[in-house]
Amino acid sequence: MTTTTTTAPAPPPVTTPPGASGAAVSALARFETRRLLTRVPVVVAFAVYVAWTMWRTRVSFDGFPALQDADRATQDGPLLVGLAVLLSANHAVLRSRRHDTERHLDVLVLPRWGRTVAHLLSVVAAALLVAVCVGGQFAWEALKPGAVGHGSPAELLVGPLSVLLLGGLGVLLARLVTAPFAAPLLIVLLLFLATFLGFSDDDWTRWLMPSVGTYSAVTLPSDLIGRPAAWHALYLGGFALTLMAASVLLSGGARLRTAQAAVAGAVALTLAGAVGQSRGVPETVTEARVRASVTPEKVHTCVERDATTYCVFPEWEQRTGDWARTVDDVRALAGGDAQDRPLVVRQRVEARYGLDADSTLASLTRPGEVTVGTAWGGNRVPEFAVSVAGVLVTGSEARTGEMCDGRTVTVMWLALAGRPDPVADLRRVRIDDSDTGSAIVVSRTEPLQMTSAQTELLRELLELPRDEAAAKVKAGWAELTAPKVTTDRVARVLGLEKPEGEDGCL
Repeated sequence: MTTTTTTAPAPPPVTTPPGASGAAVSALARFETRRLLTRVPVVVAFAVYVAWTMWRTRVSFDGFPALQDADRATQDGPLLVGLAVLLSANHAVLRSRRHDTERHLDVLVLPRWGRTVAHLLSVVAAALLVAVCVGGQFAWEALKPGAVGHGSPAELLVGPLSVLLLGGLGVLLARLVTAPFAAPLLIVLLLFLATFLGFSDDDWTRWLMPSVGTYSAVTLPSDLIGRPAAWHALYLGGFALTLMAASVLLSGGARLRTAQAAVAGAVALTLAGAVGQSRGVPETVTEARVRASVTPEKVHTCVERDATTYCVFPEWEQRTGDWARTVDDVRALAGGDAQDRPLVVRQRVEARYGLDADSTLASLTRPGEVTVGTAWGGNRVPEFAVSVAGVLVTGSEARTGEMCDGRTVTVMWLALAGRPDPVADLRRVRIDDSDTGSAIVVSRTEPLQMTSAQTELLRELLELPRDEAAAKVKAGWAELTAPKVTTDRVARVLGLEKPEGEDGCL
């Protein structure tokens, strides 16, 4: 009997079908995204960020935002999320080392660099979620009835790009240092640098930070901002891509031409953005700032409403209705020819020093001209009402600033009597937030001085029914608005008791 032995044919080699690696990366990326977005630090950071944003946006800019300021207000909150993503992404990349599964993963069809790409895609998902939050915050501001101006898309990109940058830094750190405490130490270092490493306003190195906050009391027209926002967004995007591509290279992807090209392109973008953002304010913007500050009438758009002409920067034209309501309220309480006297409300701003300026404007000397700033709402409303009343009583802003007599009582009553809470507004327009004693009344131009006696008499006049007080003011208008009228004389004309406080100007 003969036995015949046959050898079974060898199985065909296992090959990876086209697209299998891409599908594996996509599947792992979805898994890592869910894990990243449900990590406790990320959830807490998003909760704090969203809650803080909603709480602040409800009352931000007193309901009258300039969108060229609102876009910058979206940049700080995402940094908290970015730090949480840095920590969590770093922790996720080191998971295989903590659980000692790295050697098992090395035999899978998905290479190490592919797993790094999946982690980076989870960071991209977190950045996109922040972009949605930033868009919602800005849309909320833009939909407010008092919104004016134009936002910058480049400024809005800073928040999401900061998250992308910090998340990419967390992944890269995990490929460089496997110690679990490296990420927390890096976060402490970043916070230390942001808190204690000071940069001057003219130092170009401050633009190397993710968010460059420039906040001041002055709001400039959008074409006068002068921030290199587009270059900064390019710098952040290039820097983030550099860190992410470097992570792939360090994960075994050094032979990938795509990764090599990505690193070279990302470095070029980073350098281009860094050079572009270091050039300072363009000369054209500097010239436009001087023109808007010194000769604003050359760029103003003028609108007439009744006896008042409103000359404003084009972006603020829709706000003339709000100003007109304040002017009409003050006019309605005035006597003599003040109700129909022509006025020119001229919008002014000191833009020569950029967003860092917060100086007092020189008073207008031409008769009947009133200054209004670029901010509105809150304290700005009674402050503007005082300016209007001062011009109606004295004839010009320059004379109002020089006034030191009983006319101050008439001016302040005209400005406040039509307000819902006159005494509260009195405190809001005084530099020390007081409603008794002497004080300085804040103004965009030269401030008023109120003596203790004038404050006492004004409070007494505001306690009367408004119609009764208005009748007294209109009946004695000529004497109440006469230059150098004393506070005691004003009290007698109004039929009020003589004030007991001091009546000497500061």
